[in-house]
Amino acid sequence: MAQLTRDEILRYSRHLIMPEVGIEGQRKLKGAGILLIGAGGLGSPLGLYLAAAGVGRLGIVDFDTVDFTNLQRQIIHRTEDVGRLKVESAKERINAINPEVQVTTYNTRISRENIVDLITPYDIVIDGTDNFPTRYLVNDACVFQKKPNIYGSIFRFDGQATVFSPFNGPCYRCLYPEPPPPGMVPSCAEGGVLGVLPGIIGVIQATEAIKLIIGTGESLIGRLLLYNALTMEFRHVKIKRAKDCPVCGDAPTIKALVDYDEFCGLPRGGEAVTEHSEYDLGPGEVKRALEHDNKTVLLDVREPHECEIVKIDGSRLIPLSELHLRANELDTADTIITYCHHGVRSLQAIKTLERFGFRKLKHMRGGIDAWAAEVDQDMARY
Repeated sequence: MAQLTRDEILRYSRHLIMPEVGIEGQRKLKGAGILLIGAGGLGSPLGLYLAAAGVGRLGIVDFDTVDFTNLQRQIIHRTEDVGRLKVESAKERINAINPEVQVTTYNTRISRENIVDLITPYDIVIDGTDNFPTRYLVNDACVFQKKPNIYGSIFRFDGQATVFSPFNGPCYRCLYPEPPPPGMVPSCAEGGVLGVLPGIIGVIQATEAIKLIIGTGESLIGRLLLYNALTMEFRHVKIKRAKDCPVCGDAPTIKALVDYDEFCGLPRGGEAVTEHSEYDLGPGEVKRALEHDNKTVLLDVREPHECEIVKIDGSRLIPLSELHLRANELDTADTIITYCHHGVRSLQAIKTLERFGFRKLKHMRGGIDAWAAEVDQDMARY
């Protein structure tokens, strides 16, 4: 077991005087390796607190760069880091807190081709991702490798966390046997997230990791912790290992990693909003259509509070949530081009309008964010 230096004894003294941790527990932390999948909202508090706690080895997997929109919640990154690789920014901050922690970065998109090699050197995997294909991929790989998988999820004011410990309790598939249809669950980019929420859930994930390593306390294995920031309430529900789970059940039918984009109903690459459809128009095409056809209506299906942030002049607002009640305000003779923030809700709006007999329908691929990037660079982006 790893030994503590004189400086480490001083650094971790507030741990050492707790009998639940003590010298032995701190040595276990120093000897442990944890893989963080994602260096974003959840990965930020995870990296900072696990390093401060003295976990000896941290791996960080992320392929993205720091964006201004990240800074509201991803506290491991600074304003001057915008444009840098997230793994580089995260490593720098982690080692600034604790230079003794060995940080290994993996600037790559996690996939079924590389996940086994990524998780093998580590004792615990912590899932800080925000999409369903990766969550199922991480789950299945951890079950096959018998690695604990500490799960967290955030959206708007709500968060959840649990620990999936293969064959000691349920896995992610036991909790969510099937993914939702593509586009039915908004991302944080579409629905938003309270900036402090990933801090709360990420710290809970870090706490569970520390407890697993030092072997103390009651784990969240078999319990899903639910948190609502608006009501400031925590509650938990019991979850059981499903005997018919295709991965960890009594007679598993999935024994190897599969195509997770296909499983979740997404095109290869995993981004539903980039899927081209017969309804697609790029922002430039929309601009030309509006200029040359006075029978074209640009329909904004975002919520009113989003329209207050920024809008396209001349567009008409009917939120997607009200469209089924207000479709009669539109004319079936017009060509209707729907748009939202990134292009997910606008496709859903087309399906709603088709049910009411509309046929001349298009949507703006990439939403108002793409319009701001390609047509009106002076427009604010959010």
